[in-house]
Amino acid sequence: MTGEPEVVLERLRPGHAPALLEFELVNRAWFARSIPDRGDHYFAEFDDRHAALLAEQATGACHFHVLADETGAIVGRFNLVDVRDGSAELGFRMAERAAGRGLAKRGVRRVCDVARDEYGLQRLTARASPHNAGSLGVLRATGFVVAGTGALATGDEFVRHVRELRVG
Repeated sequence: MTGEPEVVLERLRPGHAPALLEFELVNRAWFARSIPDRGDHYFAEFDDRHAALLAEQATGACHFHVLADETGAIVGRFNLVDVRDGSAELGFRMAERAAGRGLAKRGVRRVCDVARDEYGLQRLTARASPHNAGSLGVLRATGFVVAGTGALATGDEFVRHVRELRVG
């Protein structure tokens, strides 16, 4: 026993909808501190949005994942979007109660492995605001390196070649 909380990375499925909605609602204010709020319409139309994500995932254009704890509660989301030519963009968000526990790093490492081993991806990019120290630290700790600087609002762009690097 390592003392680390048990978490599992799962591909998004229809049955995740209730727990995912709870995750988004409970953490709405927390997320809004570092990224733009999704808006009330997101929550009002959640079931339709969830179905649309699953339909998009079925095309292979995106791969959506949740990180669930031992109770089945969602503590993080890890999305691979704009999949094409062996590349995708990684986005992630963690529950406030999971912050600072190393779970985001574990989730990113796992999704990088899945991207390489299951989806055949070779390169992932990610963006982080210069004001989001948590995300910046997670990306650096999981093998992403700065590839360029975007506009002030978008911050730095990071890249990781998942075929070339395994981060335990």
